[in-house]
Amino acid sequence: MPGAVVIGVGPGVGRAVARRFAAEGLPLALLARGESTLAAAAEALAPTGVPIATFQADAADRASLDAALDRALDRHGVPEVVVYNAALIRPDTLGELSVRGHLDAWAVNVVGAINAAARLAPPMADAGGGSFLITGGMPEPKPEYVSLSLGKAGVRTLVTLIDQQYGPSGVHAASVTIAGEVAPGTDFDPDDIAARYWDLHTQPRDRWQHEVVHTGRP
Repeated sequence: MPGAVVIGVGPGVGRAVARRFAAEGLPLALLARGESTLAAAAEALAPTGVPIATFQADAADRASLDAALDRALDRHGVPEVVVYNAALIRPDTLGELSVRGHLDAWAVNVVGAINAAARLAPPMADAGGGSFLITGGMPEPKPEYVSLSLGKAGVRTLVTLIDQQYGPSGVHAASVTIAGEVAPGTDFDPDDIAARYWDLHTQPRDRWQHEVVHTGRP
């Protein structure tokens, strides 16, 4: 059956989102750059009982990402939902980063999502639709997080572009903007945040939202 592709499955939001979709019976295709991250995620999610496939990929490298997504398509077919959760999160101020530093951050925070959408949105549209969801943040830019603020602004524009091109074919593009530091047991508990992704995925088409801002527990 069609399943969920989660790109970026660290121990916070990515893994919680994968667990939420697995709870609904969706097979999982998990992508991450590090083998240890993938192994830990697969072990943590094994009790869900759904089929789990892991694929190593660098979200900033289009060839690497495309190859992993192609293998995911071969394994589970066209996904019902895609979650892009990869990000390069680091503090930096105006003028602090080199050009290369900004390009590296942009490659992960925005271009990886562009390339994932370019590879998966067309077959999803051909199959009748699905959800393409991106982890957002920075509802307001912060001068101590310049590259991340720019990246999350880029994500908002990307959601609009995906919707313009593939929304008419049934692909629901949206972002979940997390307005605080993710930590278990707080108002920004990853399991509570993960519920936002499921809510977006199950929204009727006539009530689609393209951004949800998580400011605390639902």
